Amino acid sequence: MTESVWAWLIFLSAVLVMLGVDLGIFHRKAHLPSFREAAIWSVVWIVAALIFNGIVWVWLGHQKALEFFTGYLVEKALSADNIFVFAVLFNYFAVPPEYRHRVLFWGVLGAIVFRLTFILAGTALLKKFHWVIYIFGIIVIVSGIKLLMRKEEEIHPERNPVLRLARKFLPITPNYHGQKFFVQLDGKWMATPLMLVLLVVESTDIVFAIDSIPAIFAITRDPFIVFTSNVCAILGLRALYFLLEGMIRLFRYLDEGLAIILVFIGVKMLVSEFYKIPTWVALGFVAAVLTITIVLSLMAERKESLAVQLDPEDEKVDSERESKTVKGS
Repeated sequence: MTESVWAWLIFLSAVLVMLGVDLGIFHRKAHLPSFREAAIWSVVWIVAALIFNGIVWVWLGHQKALEFFTGYLVEKALSADNIFVFAVLFNYFAVPPEYRHRVLFWGVLGAIVFRLTFILAGTALLKKFHWVIYIFGIIVIVSGIKLLMRKEEEIHPERNPVLRLARKFLPITPNYHGQKFFVQLDGKWMATPLMLVLLVVESTDIVFAIDSIPAIFAITRDPFIVFTSNVCAILGLRALYFLLEGMIRLFRYLDEGLAIILVFIGVKMLVSEFYKIPTWVALGFVAAVLTITIVLSLMAERKESLAVQLDPEDEKVDSERESKTVKGS
């Protein structure tokens, strides 16, 4: 038990140090991260996760390491879909690009706290009531079906209940004040629109956590592995956002792929009492679906681009034919 507590404390301390270095040194001044900077930070966070995965392998064995990597991959894939929702939120609130990293930073910090709470609660429920796993399975399957049926126009930030409550009870400035969440005007403290964005991002992440955390419980019941795989995945969410924001449309079949993965994980939960699907099978399935999804998306994008490039030529050929027809007549 002592070793377990120390493992949690060391991991959380390392995360806080990394976040402090990220915000206090590299992003102390508000700016829009370039594609190169976002790519470098994405690699940094992925490498950090893989290093930790290696530590888990040495410390807890290959099975725990496999569970960690599978959970990390699932959460990473779901994070990519979250980017689309964050992009909608930032556009809705017209958040200046240079302030978005600050919102995502505090959003991630809040997400760590919420997810830790949910994971500990979920672990306690599963230990006391085994049948809760079936509820988790149904939740994950329903989430997959909803994701499959989701359309862009169904995302309505203005309907967020947290946003409505904040607008009702908080005094809010009409304009942004740099990257500040609160400002003092005429002796009165007021929230800025950036605070509203943060509240919506945090409440949105709670919804994401309801989908993703039960999914990780299908892979492992170890709360430490569930938490660390979740955190390692969402730590790179900010860099991933700036890396994929302009390219997320390329992955047009991402929702379908994630929906299939969630339904598979939900079914894995429901049949767990009768047949335990090995972790390596789940990992192979998740990796295969994501690979097929990306390949099909890129093929569709390439086909569409070629069609657009060929259209002007077709019009030119048609006009030449019409010209010859006129001359011949």
